[in-house]
Amino acid sequence: YISFPKIREIEKREEIMRKKLYPWAVALPQGFSVKCATLWKLGELKAPGTWGSVAGILLYALLFDGMGFWRYVIFATLLAYLAVGICDTAERALRLRDPGCIILDEFAAIPFCFLPIFSSYSMWGVFFGFLLFRFFDIKKPSIIYKMQDLEGGLGCVADDVVAALATCITLNLFGFVFNFIYV
Repeated sequence: YISFPKIREIEKREEIMRKKLYPWAVALPQGFSVKCATLWKLGELKAPGTWGSVAGILLYALLFDGMGFWRYVIFATLLAYLAVGICDTAERALRLRDPGCIILDEFAAIPFCFLPIFSSYSMWGVFFGFLLFRFFDIKKPSIIYKMQDLEGGLGCVADDVVAALATCITLNLFGFVFNFIYV
């Protein structure tokens, strides 16, 4: 049991953290944040996380594939940072903690699945990476599950980014054995 004054104290600390980490997101209109976080109603479809991941694959194919390693990492990190702020504002607007309709987290995490460590990924490598990401995102083994405990939008996005990094590691380990992973 947590007393009302204690809850207000926790909320006050969270608001201070928000203003420090992503001050721009506090100024976003809540309706706009919800639209961005749900990818304009794509999050209302059945299996919303899968649709957010599919949209992330399209983002990867259109913008990230073929990009140099450091530019790739910078853009993927920037996208994840923006997603944290937007998801945080959307969570507060919806008054829900990481609801299924918020799929910007999957969308922003997908590029981390395909970090260009050794080579570009083939179409089959991307498909296999997509399946691995959905597995890690749904099952949330060990540390991925713990990431959800982080406050607000950070917890919403962090578990997906860690699932994507686990996907990247697994995908590249498979790439040593199966040559269909890379181009």
